[in-house]
Amino acid sequence: MRLTAFTDYCLRVMMYSALAGERLVTIGEIAHAYDISASHLTKVVHFLGQQGYLTTVRGKGGGMRLTHAPQQVNLGQLVRAAEADNVLVECFDAQHSHCRIAACCRLYRVLHAAQEAFYGELSRHTLADLLVQPVGLGRALGIEIHPVSD
Repeated sequence: MRLTAFTDYCLRVMMYSALAGERLVTIGEIAHAYDISASHLTKVVHFLGQQGYLTTVRGKGGGMRLTHAPQQVNLGQLVRAAEADNVLVECFDAQHSHCRIAACCRLYRVLHAAQEAFYGELSRHTLADLLVQPVGLGRALGIEIHPVSD
């Protein structure tokens, strides 16, 4: 299974925001830290705001911060939401599938079980689990660490 760049960027934005704590961070700041396109991040931040993961503040001095403490952000839920439109194989999308063997194929069940195991493992972890070495992450990203209080 391969995650989309969109999901990867969602995880990166969440990690960066968690390291910043209560401080508002900007799309430009995150784009610079990861050396990725700010225009790609705009869509990601909009999605994360709509899903309730980020609180955004518009205008001069605006930015974003986590809505919930990192310990409350379940990675399985986040990745499942970000990957909602990405089907693993054609037959997972009943509306658009043209698979000739779907009615008698056992591969669907095997792949579905594997996908659920993947999400199950992610669901055992929170955003906080990705931040066990905050000083090293902060140094790599050039951000001053401000932990989020519970």
